[in-house]
Amino acid sequence: MIHEVDEALRLLLTESGLPERGIELVFDSPTRDWAARRNAPTVSVFLYGIREDVARRLGGDIEEHDEDGVVVARHSAPRWFELAYLVTAWTNRAQDEHRLLSEVLWCLTSTDALPARLLTGSLARLGLAIGLDTGGPGDGMPSVSDVWSALGGELKPSIDLRVRAPLTGERSPAGPPVTEGLVVRATDTTQGPDAERRLRYREGTDAGSHGFAAPRDRPLPPGRRRRGGAAR
Repeated sequence: MIHEVDEALRLLLTESGLPERGIELVFDSPTRDWAARRNAPTVSVFLYGIREDVARRLGGDIEEHDEDGVVVARHSAPRWFELAYLVTAWTNRAQDEHRLLSEVLWCLTSTDALPARLLTGSLARLGLAIGLDTGGPGDGMPSVSDVWSALGGELKPSIDLRVRAPLTGERSPAGPPVTEGLVVRATDTTQGPDAERRLRYREGTDAGSHGFAAPRDRPLPPGRRRRGGAAR
């Protein structure tokens, strides 16, 4: 699931025209050594935290259908995770970095969810909305300053991007659909000394096309009569 979110973010930022202008888009850690080796304008989308959104944990199964609408498999309910990304721009001048970071910010805030056309793999199969939270307050993750300290670099302008994505559950194939009604066939065992069950209709040894539930003409007790007829 994580690599599928990475790919969707890459496609989203690519649509803004960054590669066409010679700007590299990477998912590397922006460490001090990495920054020293950089030789082209770059946008870094660094994943620094993963946390489960336990409030969205559900039970039950989700059905998977084929093109004809037939259930072909069932999945346990997906578990939702929040992925935290540190998005930074790298150029030779601070003004250029700010301008590039502003373009990235506009691209990320132009939508509240990753477009469905950009989703691949399990994210595309589930068909659920993948929400984006750009620059908002976040809980349960390391602070940006702590991230920079761990990377060994100096603090610089960055966008704190949060993506909430589902991790697909276990898949269980479904059996073929039932296309015919249930037919019960039985034999008369009333003659045996050890018989435990008797057929309701002694003359019925074949269920026929309607099964044993089809209406049958049963004799009435003495003194009873059918509606509209004389007593028997």
